[in-house]
Amino acid sequence: MKLVTFINPDKVWRSGWLVDNGVVDMQKADPRLPSTMLEFIDNHEELLPIAKAVKIETPHYKLEEVELKAPLPEPRSFRDYIGFETHMLNASKSFGHKLSEVWYEMPIFYFTNHHGITGPNDEIKRPKKEHRMDLELEMGCIIGKAGKDIPASEGKAHIFGYTIFNDWTARATQAKEMNMPLGPHKGKDFANTIGPCIVTYDEMEQYATEDERFDISMKAYINDQEICSGNYKTVHYTFGQMIERASENGVELRPGDILGSGTVGWGSLIENNFSVHRPLEPGDSVKLEIEGIGELINKVV
Repeated sequence: MKLVTFINPDKVWRSGWLVDNGVVDMQKADPRLPSTMLEFIDNHEELLPIAKAVKIETPHYKLEEVELKAPLPEPRSFRDYIGFETHMLNASKSFGHKLSEVWYEMPIFYFTNHHGITGPNDEIKRPKKEHRMDLELEMGCIIGKAGKDIPASEGKAHIFGYTIFNDWTARATQAKEMNMPLGPHKGKDFANTIGPCIVTYDEMEQYATEDERFDISMKAYINDQEICSGNYKTVHYTFGQMIERASENGVELRPGDILGSGTVGWGSLIENNFSVHRPLEPGDSVKLEIEGIGELINKVV
């Protein structure tokens, strides 16, 4: 299923799923289903079979009648990993750094702003005084089952679904703050865009590889100019490994937590030091595509 959060014609926030060119309101489809995505994820083992059993001949709304929002507007937490080696090598070179050997020892992540969530077609404000704004093409993994000290081999059982994630970055700000060995902070927390939907775990399994990656294309465009084309199967660390790292030492992952995959190789402008395209400016349209999930479009203002 491709699950969405949307504003209906009466300006009410609802949750549902995509069907052809329409949207099903899950609570209208069956009163046992909730109106919020977080409640659905919390109870998905009971509710997902109910939703899948619904027979809808005509969606409740045409797609153009609703406003799609971030599919999970209020995640409980948001960890972003740096899972692709090519991105790390490219970005480190552009910043004048050397990739640490520690990166090869464990999946590295930082906590990003889970309150700064935006969604499809939202306007993204360029931070004040920032002159090197960048996009980052990633996949987001939504946790569906709580757990602590989860082995990588059991990680899949804790995944609810996947979405597209644009990890917007203020590179000039980031370059300054990363001179301190604490990682990125203000360079990252102004906007985290996810959407347009959450594709449930089972629906993405058709793209799974034997080594627990996905053979799916990932592309990024600025003003309809393609600036990146990659494949998720090139990721170094699997989501299972990321889940193991996040949950070790007795740390509890909870339904509604999000893990970002990290940026696919060449999926950001910093990787070629903005030679393929200038930094993002107000008026630019950014589109990210991931096979099996859809398109995520935003305008910089």
